[in-house]
Amino acid sequence: MVRLDTDVVVVGAGPVGMTAAALLAARGVEVTVLERNAGTSDEPKAISLDDEALRVYQAAGLVDRILRVIVPGIGTRYYGAEGRPVFQARSPQPYRHGYPFKNPFAQPDLERELYEHLVAEPLATVHTGTEVVGLDEDGGGVEVSYRDPVSGAGRVRAAFALGCDGGRSVVRRSLGIGMSGRSYEENWLVVDVLGDPHDERYGMHHGDPERPRVVIPGRGGRCRYEFLLRPGEGVPDDAPEFALVERLLLPFRALGPEQVERAVVYRFHALVADRWRVGRAFLLGDAAHMMPPFAGQGLNSGIRDAANLAWKLAEVLAGRLDPAALDSYEQERRPHTEATVRLSERLGRVVMTTDPRLARRRDAHFANALRDPAKRAFYEEMRYRPAHAYRAGLVIPPAGNVGAQVGVLLGQPRAFDTAAGRTALLDELLGPGWALLGVGVDPPELAAAAELTAALHPSVAQVATMDRLPPGPRVLVDVDGRLDAEFAGYHGRIVLVRPDRFVAGAWRPAEPPSLGPLAYAAPVLTAG
Repeated sequence: MVRLDTDVVVVGAGPVGMTAAALLAARGVEVTVLERNAGTSDEPKAISLDDEALRVYQAAGLVDRILRVIVPGIGTRYYGAEGRPVFQARSPQPYRHGYPFKNPFAQPDLERELYEHLVAEPLATVHTGTEVVGLDEDGGGVEVSYRDPVSGAGRVRAAFALGCDGGRSVVRRSLGIGMSGRSYEENWLVVDVLGDPHDERYGMHHGDPERPRVVIPGRGGRCRYEFLLRPGEGVPDDAPEFALVERLLLPFRALGPEQVERAVVYRFHALVADRWRVGRAFLLGDAAHMMPPFAGQGLNSGIRDAANLAWKLAEVLAGRLDPAALDSYEQERRPHTEATVRLSERLGRVVMTTDPRLARRRDAHFANALRDPAKRAFYEEMRYRPAHAYRAGLVIPPAGNVGAQVGVLLGQPRAFDTAAGRTALLDELLGPGWALLGVGVDPPELAAAAELTAALHPSVAQVATMDRLPPGPRVLVDVDGRLDAEFAGYHGRIVLVRPDRFVAGAWRPAEPPSLGPLAYAAPVLTAG
């Protein structure tokens, strides 16, 4: 038996598993990744990264790698039953998180960059060709059993295990966790092709009830096509015939067999695991949830899982966070994930309907609604997306249920740091840990708040308003109006920001809160 010891073992070296590993290593955590396949995937499954995901890669120290394999996208264009554009959905605040909003990419390119980053990372070890067969836990850790063709049977012992091993997760089955929701009977042909003439920087969803379809151009002549199949045209596990692929793509382009990178038939799922944690083991990505692709949030939701959990595990391993706080992972992530699954289902039912009458009513609704500026903004700025905010978990509820927003993700504007004498994105200036910001408060008030939160070891700074530069050793100064806009709702307050850039608390200096909800181990974090 071969025995390896590590802080965290990650099962699955897909994009979510490798993202989690990169985030953990960036925070000083030793991590071992076990992957069943002999190498990274050559199948272009996931197709879109959003701006929040790119911000996560910034935190992991590899965003420059990822930026070189994306198309900087500008959203999604929707077409009606007659083939005419209806509206284009885009970001309500371009570049709010510091990156383009919705970005096509090829999964093999992403996995290659993640893998090469991890191989060069001293705290990360990746074992490919390693099939996980079970998971056991005792009071002091978790052991993952595996088989590989070189050493035979082995176990990896770690403080925590992450199941990032996809929809057929071995970890989930080992933990005895089921999934709730539904699977869809419709069969979709998904085709990735090369040498394509499409060069648009947006995805195209065609709501033609005769043949609903999706077209997503990529880099270097790659393009993703998705078609709803009719009965008899194909089912999952059958290799699609080239004649079918050629016929469906004929309205768009001529095609040779050598230009088909991948063609598969899928049925989509809307499933969420009944539990995301059992003891020291956690589920992330498709192991925890699967959703239809119509909102483009499958992989992005998994990356959000990794961003939420990685910093908490690092804090627990460092002795700064009580292990009970890890329950906040599911508490925070599940509501947003379930809402995103429901949105994906609704988009599929409405945009991809095969009912001509429903399609006519849909198109008539949009024709009327888009005449109203408020309704147009609702659709074009994608305000129908569920808010990524936490009502419970590692957040401090505002006193009396009033005040500035808590549990929301801050944007990432650029700012000038007077202490460093440089301009940079906000996350670069705040550093990887907690941050304590004074917005329109006096320096002694910020100093008192820093004493209150000393156990968190936050970086501390004043945030300048647009027209005034407050005194203090470190002030973040607006350079383009975005910093001022981001913090406008927090004027006169202290803002405590988590390592994942969610607002943990906001309070007036005269009303310091108890920080007990943060579940930190010691010292005691209370006012007074």
